[in-house]
Amino acid sequence: MKRLVITIDGPAGAGKTTASRALADRLGYKYIDTGALYRAVAYEAMSRKIAADDDKALMKLCAALDLKFVFNKNDLRLFSGDFDITDRIRTPEITMLASAVSARAQVREYLLGLQRGLGKQKGVVVEGRDMGTVVFPDADVKFFLDASRKVRVRRRYDQFKSTNTQKFKEVEKDLVRRDRNDSTRSLAPLKPAPDAILINSTDLSISEVVELMLSYIKLRQG
Repeated sequence: MKRLVITIDGPAGAGKTTASRALADRLGYKYIDTGALYRAVAYEAMSRKIAADDDKALMKLCAALDLKFVFNKNDLRLFSGDFDITDRIRTPEITMLASAVSARAQVREYLLGLQRGLGKQKGVVVEGRDMGTVVFPDADVKFFLDASRKVRVRRRYDQFKSTNTQKFKEVEKDLVRRDRNDSTRSLAPLKPAPDAILINSTDLSISEVVELMLSYIKLRQG
């Protein structure tokens, strides 16, 4: 059967990561979390005390980075050079800085080639915010996953409450700010591709979301 490039875009808390992983598993595809790449740049920038708007320093940083995914059977790890940074990039500070650096042309240009290279072999489920609009405009199937703000905040809070000291209201404030930053930036704003399949996950379980996606994929495969 033809192997596809499938993109899943959408805002934080919509269920993209869990749905993307589950869909990739059902299809026997590789799952690629492109948001982790922006987090990696943010992590390295923070480590070097580089400001999110210092384009010259960000360009120099990106030129020196060596980011790569290591695919294990049940896990996906992200390395910067020889260091596994997978667990270090999941903090509120990195989340907000990643949103800021993702608006810089130098960072997006660096990661564009890297992301497209990951999808060359097809058989991938690629999660992000501009996968269907910018990175893979010719993807075989495009989804845009959304949910109500209330549900997204609750999911985000539950996702990180074991390691996060933020209160619910703080999580909500960060999510609203990130929504605004991602959707209003001039470069590759968060929005559905014209040919994306829109799915609202507010009242759906992850398994229901995945089954719905699979039904659309089967239709596209003929």
